Amino acid sequence: MRKQQWGLYIHIPFCRQKCFYCDFPSFAGRERYEADYTDALCRELAVQGVLYREKWGSPRTIYMGGGTPSLLPIGLLAKILQAIADVFGDAADREFTVECNPGTVDAAKLRALRAGGVNRLSFGVQTFDDTLLKKIGRIHTGAQAREAMALARTAGFQNVSMDLIYGLPGESLAELERDLEAMVALEPEHISIYGLQLEEGTAFAKMQEMGRLMLPDDDTVERMYDTMTAFLPAHGYARYEISNFAKPGFESRHNLSYWQDVPYLGVGAAAHSYLEGQRYENVREIPAYIEGIRTGKGVRRQEETMTREIAMEEFAFLALRTARGIDRARFERRFGVPLEAVYAGAIAKLKRQGLLEADEAGVHLTPLGMKYGNMAFEEFLL
Repeated sequence: MRKQQWGLYIHIPFCRQKCFYCDFPSFAGRERYEADYTDALCRELAVQGVLYREKWGSPRTIYMGGGTPSLLPIGLLAKILQAIADVFGDAADREFTVECNPGTVDAAKLRALRAGGVNRLSFGVQTFDDTLLKKIGRIHTGAQAREAMALARTAGFQNVSMDLIYGLPGESLAELERDLEAMVALEPEHISIYGLQLEEGTAFAKMQEMGRLMLPDDDTVERMYDTMTAFLPAHGYARYEISNFAKPGFESRHNLSYWQDVPYLGVGAAAHSYLEGQRYENVREIPAYIEGIRTGKGVRRQEETMTREIAMEEFAFLALRTARGIDRARFERRFGVPLEAVYAGAIAKLKRQGLLEADEAGVHLTPLGMKYGNMAFEEFLL
């Protein structure tokens, strides 16, 4: 067996209500599939998990996302956790995260997750303002978000992440500042904060087309960005990736693996995998996934063939999302050529623009580069 650092992603596609901004592969009103889906998921996990365990050992990180994993009944969650234990055993140094909606957790469910080996939670808070929560289609309240954190601590979780979104419809800078204050008062170990994006096919995108979505203007959104990037480090949360801040030692190891070219196996409907230099996606629809596993026809489809040029591009702009940036030695080990042999022009241009800094270890975005990341990423397209 060749030891290989790798991660496992488990997709739970069920939601109570689809958020108005969400374009993730998740579905409301499909509860009738939950038991059959869990059976199929456990079967895929047994087959694929054993295959990669025998190749590489156990995964260093596990992440259960969605959708809303915490929406599943305790019995089905316990079944998935047992399947993971059966395939991979227990590992004291493994990071095991489950995404939770504050409106779908209680003390018993959180205790069951902790007893099942989960040691990190990620709460989708988005805002503590109840009016804004309704505007974006969330099912929980600000009070429930606070209560969820208290329940998590009581259940024994010492590593909790919370998500925040800024630039919401009708949101003011003062409201974002209140959200930031409320979040750091709860003392999560990790905070992810994103500017609202209007994704094609979402309810918000349709509202925008009809002129019914009133968003903060660009100047206000820029002030929000500047506020949060100053506020969080001042309160003990170091920025280690464009959208992620953490207390020392609590960076998301699973997400860092995505940005550091580490392979991962995805199980579940619409789950993505990055294995042996190629990317794959499972079938998206829940019934097709269940049927494909049941009949043994398979559910995985290869995405675009990963050429050397595409691999270099992905390596570069994923690494640039992190504070550390592109590691020269890692790049040369991966591709057999020095970083400047491929990207000397891009590096020189971005340095002149004040978006990039370089040293012996590698290249990384400046604070200005983090702010205008997409401009920098474009320069690394071959």
